[in-house]
Amino acid sequence: MTPPDTSTLTVLGREAREPIDHVECFPAPGAITTVTFRTDELASMCPVTRQPDLSALTIEYDPADWCIESKSLKLYLWSFRDRAVFAEALAVEIAREVERAAQPTRVKVSLTQRPRGGITVEAVCELRRTGPDLRNG
Repeated sequence: MTPPDTSTLTVLGREAREPIDHVECFPAPGAITTVTFRTDELASMCPVTRQPDLSALTIEYDPADWCIESKSLKLYLWSFRDRAVFAEALAVEIAREVERAAQPTRVKVSLTQRPRGGITVEAVCELRRTGPDLRNG
């Protein structure tokens, strides 16, 4: 079995000291139908108060030709730590980055922001391919 081509990966196997603004991909192995990433450590900031927001995140996608490399995803998610962004916009931005990088047939990003003031925010962005592009669900 031939190993996957990783020549386009720039962060895997290298020391990481800073966040990055993109995710990287490798060729999808045959017969893979769905990939899911989960974390409960996504940090961002409230765009009004600048207080920290902590969220749980699930990214589920159906690869076409590419799979997301997990170290680059971790470094990409790190880039939101000091960003002021609403949970809803964050879910869309992450889904669009998966769409741009991996070009899956479907991507679903579910973000659950920890309660503040007794309110939990749940935001879901699902995109599906309809022809050469992905469009809202």
